[in-house]
Amino acid sequence: MLVTAYTVVIPTLVRDTLADCLAALAAAKGPKPAGIVLVDDRTDPEPGALDHPLSVLGDLRERTTVLHGAGRGPAAARNSGLRAASSPWVAFLDEEVQVGPHWGEQLTEDLADATFDTAGVQGVLAVPLPGRRRPTDWERTTAALARARWITADMAYRTEALKQVGGFDERFRHTFREDTDLALRLLDAGWRIRQGQRTTRCPVPPADRWVSLRAERGNADDALMRRLHGPGWRHRVFAPRSRLRAHAATTAAGLAAGTLAAAGRRRAATAAALGWALGTGEFAWARIAPGPRTRDEVTTLLATSVLIPPTATWHRLSGTWRHRHAAPWQEVGP
Repeated sequence: MLVTAYTVVIPTLVRDTLADCLAALAAAKGPKPAGIVLVDDRTDPEPGALDHPLSVLGDLRERTTVLHGAGRGPAAARNSGLRAASSPWVAFLDEEVQVGPHWGEQLTEDLADATFDTAGVQGVLAVPLPGRRRPTDWERTTAALARARWITADMAYRTEALKQVGGFDERFRHTFREDTDLALRLLDAGWRIRQGQRTTRCPVPPADRWVSLRAERGNADDALMRRLHGPGWRHRVFAPRSRLRAHAATTAAGLAAGTLAAAGRRRAATAAALGWALGTGEFAWARIAPGPRTRDEVTTLLATSVLIPPTATWHRLSGTWRHRHAAPWQEVGP
C-alpha cells in the first residue's frame, strides 16, 4: 500500500493535556507524520512551558516546528499550521485528545481509501464517561462531540482542498463552528467528506462551574453561520435545535418584569416575573434531571441557568450586528 505523507497540526494554549496528546501521538503505531506543527496561541507565552510537552515526542521532536499564533484563535492557528505544511494531507488534532495505539496505521488506511474528490476524512472520537454515576452537564456536553460532524478534534484534510477554499475562516475566534463552516464550503465546492476508521480518545477536560456560561459566546458564531450559509444551515449539518428562542423569551420576560415593576404596574410585573420563573425553572430542570444531582452540580446549574438566557441573547444580538455585512471568507495573506 502506498503511504501518503501527512503533517499533524495542533493549535495549543499549552494546557496540561498537551503532553498526553503528544505522548500518544509519538507512541502510535504506523507511519509517522512528515512533520508536527504546534501553533502556540497564547497571547503572553510563558518561557519554558513547552519544554516538557516537547520532551515526550522522542525522535519526533526533530520533525516538530513551533509557531506563534498571537492569540488570534484556533481557526487562525490552524491556517498558520496549514501554511507551514508541505505534505498532501494535514491531520488536525486538538490538544485535549489522545490518539489510539494504532492511529498511524489507521490514518494511513483512511487516506489510502480516499477517492480523488475526498477533501477530508474524520476520525472516530470516544469520550469516556463515569460508569458509577450519571454524567454532569459538562460531561454530557463533551460527550456530544462523539456525535458531531467534521470537528477538528481529529480531522484529516487534503492540503489542496483547504487552499482552494481559503482555509479556516478566521472570524470564528473560538473553538466553535469554524470546522462546520469549513466543511460546508468544501461541500459547496464539490468536495466530499467521509468518516474514517481511526479512533481517538477525548477525555472530559477539567472545567470550573462557569464553563457553560462562557460557551454561550458560540451564539455569536451561529449568527455568522446564518449570515454566510443561510437560515437552513443547521439542517444541512444535522445540528441540534438551539434554545435561543426560549432564552430570548425568558430574557424578555425578566426585563419586562423589572420595567413594569418600576412603572408601578404590579399585576403585569407579577405575570412577567412568573413567565421568567417558569422559563428559567424549565431550563434548569432540563439540565439537572439527567445528571448526578449532587449539591455542587445543582448549585452550579441553578446559578448558570439564571445567567445563560440573557448571556446567550446578548451574544446572538451582538454577533448579528457585528457580522451583518460579512462576506464569504477569503484567506488572508501569509
